[in-house]
Amino acid sequence: MDFGAFILAQQRGYHQNSHDVIANSVEQTVKAEQAGFSNAWYAEHHFNNYSLSPSPLMMVAHCAGLTSTIRLGSAVCILPLYHAPRFLAEVGFVDSISNGRLELGIGSGYQQFEFERFGTSLEDSGRIFEEYLDVIPKALKQKIFEHHSEYLDIPPSSIAVRPVQSPMPPIWVTTGNPKLRERAFREGYNLFVTALLNGKDGVHRLRGQLDEAIANSGSDGSRTRIGFLRCAYASDNRAEIDSYLENARFQRRLSFSLKERRQQTDDGYLMKEVPTEGEPTIDDLRANLPVGSVNQVIDSLLAEIEILKPDHIALQTQLGDFDQKTMLKQMDLWGEKIIPAIQKEVGAGPYREAAE
Repeated sequence: MDFGAFILAQQRGYHQNSHDVIANSVEQTVKAEQAGFSNAWYAEHHFNNYSLSPSPLMMVAHCAGLTSTIRLGSAVCILPLYHAPRFLAEVGFVDSISNGRLELGIGSGYQQFEFERFGTSLEDSGRIFEEYLDVIPKALKQKIFEHHSEYLDIPPSSIAVRPVQSPMPPIWVTTGNPKLRERAFREGYNLFVTALLNGKDGVHRLRGQLDEAIANSGSDGSRTRIGFLRCAYASDNRAEIDSYLENARFQRRLSFSLKERRQQTDDGYLMKEVPTEGEPTIDDLRANLPVGSVNQVIDSLLAEIEILKPDHIALQTQLGDFDQKTMLKQMDLWGEKIIPAIQKEVGAGPYREAAE
């Protein structure tokens, strides 16, 4: 079991400027390494304040020069928005300059707002993504490769700067599509999953979906690592916890608005925070999520780990306008107390090894 920091780089209002949001993301990466997190993850989104990170690979390249041991990952590169040959070449380049620390998270995307501005069809995104799953291993494993399919047509080519990791960086697939999850298990790709802001019932449902995908994949799932994206916060200060939860709800509101294509804005950029029907209250979130004292968070996470059996937990460290200095102290707290306590219980390696 290892832990990462998931860095969304949100701007909740104009009281935050874009430079500071990105600078805070970089500072959290450095802190994550110092605190003992194994990974830092960067999102990709475009053209609004939901996330200011347009290129996870550029974030990896920059932060690789400021760190030395932490693994750096995309969570995720939205593949239908890319030009395939350039993307493949940049993956090799980034893995090289990071000295083999790239974790390549990929997804098909879900925000129509972004696809419209890239001139790409969201309806085609799933098929485009599957073609990328076909071409990525060919490009990164073979000296000369070519690929011809409906959306991707690449003549014989070679990635000039080869990945340091052999045969290629670890691939993490993020998808809610059962067939794509089955393919990930069948081909040995890792999976990123989330229970959103739901409680243990949601974690149980998620485990059931994974078990079904394994059964349908024709594999035992042993080659796939499971990464669990989770909001969690440890403090004896109730107001501090509530601030974190309120920012988590802000993230949910914007995400749902974009997914349901009902986002609202007065100036064409800054999205309005619109409550959704049936959304959880702060009290609901306090009951659903691993928040509270250090011991409460440890116990809650251990209970969720027992249900889901993940190999990696990615903690959401950058949400809305949560105070940066407070979050840096929180990351230290996880490194000092929470991560060691959980690893003592379940082991520092893959969960299945610790559980045997």
